[in-house]
Amino acid sequence: MRRLIPVVVLTAVCAAGAAPAAAASFDCRKARTADEKAICAERSLNDKDVRMDVLYGINKHTLAMGGRGALMDRQQQWLRDRRACGSSKACLNRAYDQRLGELENGMQRIYQQGPF
Repeated sequence: MRRLIPVVVLTAVCAAGAAPAAAASFDCRKARTADEKAICAERSLNDKDVRMDVLYGINKHTLAMGGRGALMDRQQQWLRDRRACGSSKACLNRAYDQRLGELENGMQRIYQQGPF
């Protein structure tokens, strides 16, 4: 058993080091569009993408069916708007800031339903 622990730790470290850089909402290895490539190349945009994905997921799972559909429709529109930014970091930052604000407003609804 003692010999197995270092092997397991070494395997985990190697696997973590081999993991591809990925944004939360898509696999950077499969990034094809200019906006996706820019997000994968810029840490701050990647961080915003991670935050957006988490907030979107929370909002999506706490809404009733009609609200969920509207949220999903808005997300699809936002993705089209983001794609129109191309590789412009300024445009992508504005798009993320706007969407994060919208999703954070949705979180207020969740907070008001507390305490948890």
